[in-house]
Amino acid sequence: MSFPLLTATAALPALGAVATAAVPAARRTAAKWLALLVSAGTLVLAAIQLVRFEPGGARYQLTESHAWIKDFGVRYELGVDGIGVALIGLTALLIPFIIAAGWHDADPLETHAEPNSSFAAGRWRPTQGFFALILAVEAMVVLSFEATDVFVFYILFEAMLIPMYFLIGGFGDRAHAGGDEAAATQRSYAAVKFLLYNLVGGLIMLAAVIGLYVVAGSFSLDEIAAARASGSLHMATGTERLLFLGFFFAFAVKAPLWPLHTWLPNAMGESTAPVAVLITAVVDKVGTFAMLRFCLQLFPEASKWATPVIVVLAVISIIYGALLAVGQRDIKRLVAYASISHFGFIIMGIFAMTSQGQSGATLYMVNHGISTAALMLVAGFLISRRGSRLISDYGGVQKVAPVLAGTFLIGGLATLSLPGLAPFVSEFLVLVGTFSRYPVAGVVATLGIVLAALYVLVLYQRTMTGPVKAEVQGMPDLKVRELLVVAPLIALLIFLGVYPKPLTDIVNPAVQHTMSDVHKKDPNPAVEAAK
Repeated sequence: MSFPLLTATAALPALGAVATAAVPAARRTAAKWLALLVSAGTLVLAAIQLVRFEPGGARYQLTESHAWIKDFGVRYELGVDGIGVALIGLTALLIPFIIAAGWHDADPLETHAEPNSSFAAGRWRPTQGFFALILAVEAMVVLSFEATDVFVFYILFEAMLIPMYFLIGGFGDRAHAGGDEAAATQRSYAAVKFLLYNLVGGLIMLAAVIGLYVVAGSFSLDEIAAARASGSLHMATGTERLLFLGFFFAFAVKAPLWPLHTWLPNAMGESTAPVAVLITAVVDKVGTFAMLRFCLQLFPEASKWATPVIVVLAVISIIYGALLAVGQRDIKRLVAYASISHFGFIIMGIFAMTSQGQSGATLYMVNHGISTAALMLVAGFLISRRGSRLISDYGGVQKVAPVLAGTFLIGGLATLSLPGLAPFVSEFLVLVGTFSRYPVAGVVATLGIVLAALYVLVLYQRTMTGPVKAEVQGMPDLKVRELLVVAPLIALLIFLGVYPKPLTDIVNPAVQHTMSDVHKKDPNPAVEAAK
């Protein structure tokens, strides 16, 4: 029996979460190192997946299949295609940086501990809980990228909400928190809003999952695909469209797509910077990934039916998110609205139904994760020094902390998709793929690029340039730990911006399978080349 690599990649952080939570209260540093080592081990397993994956091979590779709930036809089935293995690599890459960046974010405020408090008695372990929850999220996200059984995916899709709820509501941003009761109320509101939005989406998806089983008699993607190919499975048009809407609604909430996006600015604004990265760079990718794997593959005709409306909503997300980012006074909420705009590009690329658009959308998922992590983590380091998230409280930082300002600038330039940095390639492919089929949407979406340049450069100008404000006069530059977090991300942004071929080679065959699912071919050029 071959080694269950996919199971091991998810099981390691799951077991690491349990072990980290069990570390004694007084051994906070040991818990941090344990979590970091576990995340590094998961990265090694994800790298082995990449090495063993054959881009030109079978659609789903490294597969595992075991009976689970026989009476309901549920099987523990795993497999990765090029899109899944790329996103597993992104997740495993970012988690060690998230842990290192949040090294002190969950340390108890001992000065506020009462003599008879549970912390003083050695029973409260917030640090252990913080890192254990991050590892738990990693395990569920990795397994969701591997699941080829719809029911297994649904369980993971919903279960990851629990640790995220506690990370948002229980470990807030100390830049304005501390012991402030109003800040605690805001964190609680953000956590509950995150949970309710995603639970509603999940419940609607559950009805669609049950409906799919009633129609197809199986939860397995392979079995459903085989039944379609043999002609033994035929969905009525109305049934397929209803099932598609049930799945898509849940994924659009997670993504997040306008107008289902409103939970994201609250959740990112009230979270620590590493948790904000976990939300938008890791967890939200499950929504866009699922659109490719489940919506297009299970409901091809309904996907084509809904495409015009979805493309319009994606364009609205692009412009709306960018406009609101321009008007933000809060650094973290600015990044949140920028992410809404970027997710609009991803969804537009997916439903453009072209190979360039879908390849660009998949690359965008990876590159957005890296660029957002770089920008948000540096912003977190900046906020922790000043103790404020307001843009107006900064000025002249580049004169007192030039390395911090420089890394912040590169992260910002990547966010606006500057040529030579990784997001440019993805955004270019999405726009080319969209324009070839929906030229008006492609033209309007380019306005998002202009607005991105505006909100990023204005943010940099107001925080980093100009006279040095008294409050930032003694601000220290990045420390060694912080440099070790940011430098590899910036190096990767440059490398993938100059040479994206290793990633496109993995992704493109999977995109061709998806295009085949929806029976779409790239449109012919409007003007043939001169002979």
